[in-house]
Amino acid sequence: MSDYFEMIKEYTLELNCEHSFTNEEEGVLVIAKENAGIKNLVLAMADPILIIEQFLFEIKAESVNLFRDLLKKNRDIVHGAFALDETGKKVIFRDTLQLENLDLNELEGSINSLSLLLSEYSDELIQFSKN
Repeated sequence: MSDYFEMIKEYTLELNCEHSFTNEEEGVLVIAKENAGIKNLVLAMADPILIIEQFLFEIKAESVNLFRDLLKKNRDIVHGAFALDETGKKVIFRDTLQLENLDLNELEGSINSLSLLLSEYSDELIQFSKN
């Protein structure tokens, strides 16, 4: 796990991400790239995969329209997807990548996908968080 941790840590530094939390023993990094709209992006190594999660908003009132809109938008997301956390009340962006063959470009693609989602879909995400 330690080799993967160091690799991911180096990749995130190469991508100009800031580390707000690191725990090598648990295989967890929390990063920010604020110029891309990303803050508190969790990278968790669970060999054989890297789990990437970003909290987006909390659901205040469940509605079929909300879930329908999120599922429709999932189709447009290049890497990753909208998901619910284990409570079913928080909407997160989630992506998973294979650790064994992971390269810098692949991790960058996932981070860029989240950044693009946040910039293109920000008005809708704000509206969802208010309802």
